[in-house]
Amino acid sequence: MINVIASITVKSAELDTFLKIFKSNIPNVINEEGCVAYSATMDFKTDIPIQDANPNVVTIVEKWETYTHLKSHFAAQHMLEYKSKVEGMVVNVSLKILEDV
Repeated sequence: MINVIASITVKSAELDTFLKIFKSNIPNVINEEGCVAYSATMDFKTDIPIQDANPNVVTIVEKWETYTHLKSHFAAQHMLEYKSKVEGMVVNVSLKILEDV
């Protein structure tokens, strides 16, 4: 199983539009072969001192059956269209690709 944590920093003025575009693409991703889970999350502010909450970061939590499925996801037409739509809204993207141990 391949797990992905993608952190996307979005311009604050663009956050609502970004989320609308992102959420509209979720059904396309869920229907991809090998997709086990795919969801957008945001920091939940707490009083825990070590938490580093950022209201402009959208964290995507993904699970894929194989790395090959994940690579296909990156090249899927709906993902290329999504990237084109949000290109000017995104400040930074951080990606962690993990495997179960």
